[in-house]
Amino acid sequence: MIQITDAHKISKVENGTLTSPKGFMSGGLHCGLRRAKKDYGLLMSVQPASVAAVYTQSHFQAPPLKVTQESIASCNKIQAIAVNSAIANACTGKEGLENAYKMRELIAERYELPADHVAVASTGVIGQQLEMDKIEYGSQNVQLSKENAHDFQQAILTTDTCEKSACYQVEIDGETVTVAGAAKGSGMIHPNMATMLGFITTDAAIDSPHLQTALSQSIEKTFNQITVDGETSTNDMVLTMANGTVENNPLSPEHPQWSAFRETLQLVCEDLAKKIAKDGEGATKLIEVNVTGAHTNEEARIVAKKVVGSSLVKTAVYGVDANWGRIVGAIGHSEAKVDAEHCNIYIESQLVFSDGTPCPFSEKQAEEDMSKETVTINIELQEGTGSGTAWGCDLTYDYVKINASYRT
Repeated sequence: MIQITDAHKISKVENGTLTSPKGFMSGGLHCGLRRAKKDYGLLMSVQPASVAAVYTQSHFQAPPLKVTQESIASCNKIQAIAVNSAIANACTGKEGLENAYKMRELIAERYELPADHVAVASTGVIGQQLEMDKIEYGSQNVQLSKENAHDFQQAILTTDTCEKSACYQVEIDGETVTVAGAAKGSGMIHPNMATMLGFITTDAAIDSPHLQTALSQSIEKTFNQITVDGETSTNDMVLTMANGTVENNPLSPEHPQWSAFRETLQLVCEDLAKKIAKDGEGATKLIEVNVTGAHTNEEARIVAKKVVGSSLVKTAVYGVDANWGRIVGAIGHSEAKVDAEHCNIYIESQLVFSDGTPCPFSEKQAEEDMSKETVTINIELQEGTGSGTAWGCDLTYDYVKINASYRT
């Protein structure tokens, strides 16, 4: 394990999965919705868990989100999450809603759970009905174990090129608490919960309202700070389960180690968010934009998102072109308060623009810096103490190819 924060004794667990926390099992299989890849997954806690979730802000929320929200609202506890890929079950009317309820019911019946202790999620093509015979096959044949996390993590993917997981541990009340997660997302990614699914597990003891507070605060600085293409989808959510098997004193803002738990949760969310941005459809580079000196943290995040979401910035990074004018253009029409005469822009460590004036810089060094897997842009607004970061990816020819033939 790598020590991350000495003050809070937070450590990163290499090769950790979403079943690394105590009391979680998962599984995944190929039920036939896709040609060959795994397409049905199930995540289970050994006991009902506290739950928190955030959802897409699309007006067209898909039936699985409505069913999941109903489950959570019923008792603030969840024990199982059933997920399918390939078909989003979105914009599917009354039949689609009935199918989402049936997907929930199948797991509730097999494991003798209350229906409102089961959440469901779907991702894939919009406008197609679920093939319920295949969903039923998946629900009846998926095998759960602590070792089957990778099967689940593969089953939730669509155009992703790799699994996305993260795991950290922190000492709470003298006990080791583990927070882990898995996510999917590659295209239709934009701040405010875009086309992504995220599942986070922890063995910490914490009531649902406090877990919701911690998750919402983490989301604002992580998942809501990534963008691939400026698009938002219909199905997407991050759902967190805390089953309390560690038996620490229940966490709340009054707990002396509340900030340690919050930081651990945020680290998991940040790792997953960056992996989604890096795996953007057709992407070759991760772009990180750091903004300091804004009037507020919110304004810093606004500027960072505007720059990382600019198509012109993204194509310049793909082309290894240190055209800082693209960055100026993006900052210039953000909603934050910016004084051009006080702004400094760096590509990696090279200052390219300062106080309204271009700066001489090494094109050769800039080309080397922009050829890295991660390209960092630093912006100093020199207006206040606010800071923020956003992540995205370059825009390539392959993005067009992938999305031109998504349904085929």
